[in-house]
Amino acid sequence: MSTTGDSSTAHHSSDETAVKPAEARVDPTVAQGQAFALRFTPGTLLAGRYRIVSPLGKGGMGEVYRADDIRLGQLLFGKALIDDRPQRSQAPVKFLPFVFKHLRATWVRTASTIISMALCVFLFCTLQSILAHLDGFIEGRSPRRIVTRNAMSIIGVVPITHGPKIQTVSGVTRVSALTAFGGVLMARKEGKADPGASGETDWTTVFQNLAVEAEPYFAMNPELMVSPDQFRDFMNDLQGCVIGRELGEKFGWKLGDRFFLQSFVPGMRKKSGPFEFVVRGFLDTDLAKYPGTETNQMMFHFKYLSESLGGVTQTQFFMVEIDDPSRSAEISAAIDTLFENSGDETYTETESAFSANFISMVGDLGVLVNGIGLAVCFTILLVTANTMSMAVRERRKEIAVLKTVGFGSGQVMGLILAEALVMGVAGGALGIGGTLWAIATMNGAPGQTVLGISHLELRPSVALFGAGVALSLGLAAGFVPAWGAYRARVTEMLRTM
Repeated sequence: MSTTGDSSTAHHSSDETAVKPAEARVDPTVAQGQAFALRFTPGTLLAGRYRIVSPLGKGGMGEVYRADDIRLGQLLFGKALIDDRPQRSQAPVKFLPFVFKHLRATWVRTASTIISMALCVFLFCTLQSILAHLDGFIEGRSPRRIVTRNAMSIIGVVPITHGPKIQTVSGVTRVSALTAFGGVLMARKEGKADPGASGETDWTTVFQNLAVEAEPYFAMNPELMVSPDQFRDFMNDLQGCVIGRELGEKFGWKLGDRFFLQSFVPGMRKKSGPFEFVVRGFLDTDLAKYPGTETNQMMFHFKYLSESLGGVTQTQFFMVEIDDPSRSAEISAAIDTLFENSGDETYTETESAFSANFISMVGDLGVLVNGIGLAVCFTILLVTANTMSMAVRERRKEIAVLKTVGFGSGQVMGLILAEALVMGVAGGALGIGGTLWAIATMNGAPGQTVLGISHLELRPSVALFGAGVALSLGLAAGFVPAWGAYRARVTEMLRTM
């Protein structure tokens, strides 16, 4: 019997006995008229049983020795085969070509699975980016600011006369009326509809626009930076407005440009047509100092809104600056006490709480987004697991052959898991890349916003989480069929052929 590598073949009578080599040493010897280097020297004990007596010869395939079987006390002959092939690395990475080869062989199934994972990661990362943007905005609100609103509803109104009374409360430093105008761009020019334009609201151009009492409002919002010259021009022009710099670039507005907004709130519409505004300044901020600040918005004079509508007697909110954030609860209670048991009771809360409540009007976004992501991930998991199971069932013969030729059950399981992980990596990369492309496209689209947000970003934490989702999907989907292949017996797999 012959074996390859460091193994020997011993002949005794008609029997063949496998001989394992001891440590080889080189010793020039002459036998049968030929010189050759010995793998085993006389006296070497192999497998604790065979002692080399002398070499007999060497050929292209191996070396022949005379040896004593010390267990049986008999003389025999053995052949040690020579393997001159270079040793390959035994690292698991050497099996990757086999993994890719099979994935290419079933490229339709592989591509559909990767695309399914990519869509899952794309949806997850996009929704989480929007949620992270809103969370950052809420967390970035100043603790020195509180908001007074209608006690019955967050979209209710309070009398404008409440402002001077709030100013008298101890601890209050500034008060500004604040009304969400709800203006949207119309297909109009100089107050008239463009020829052929339907005049309908284009909700892809929505951005936040607020009517404020400019002097106290900007004084209590130092994160909203406007150059002194531009702010002076804004204060001197009743139709003037300040807008976020990126928002201005998106719509192509420059200083001095005019545009028109029509409110979708019936009570804030003029009979003469939409409101006309003049760009007098651009908003900037220092995100390192004021993280989460949203500058992609527009502010204009509350006085302009009031005079255009014939005198406004109500406002949606009052933004209030206080001198000590630790007294916010005390000051809020004092403000609400002023209007207690009146026809216009108020509710005062921190700006962060107000922003969170305002955003929650569209629903619990955290539960909604995470619920959608979980449902999509579970669906993709089922689809991917079924695909992997089908692939393993179709390869039962191949798996049986692998085990027959010496692949261990663990190696077979590893190959199947490797295929699943490769698809997970590809799906995750494609999904994250698609999210980056989509966000860049949306941010760069002229005259377009997303849910009123004109600038989104894919945070590294969201991208890493998305990659983790893809890998987890691949691993979870591949584990069950891989475990089945691990446990399967060769005879059982061949029997089903």
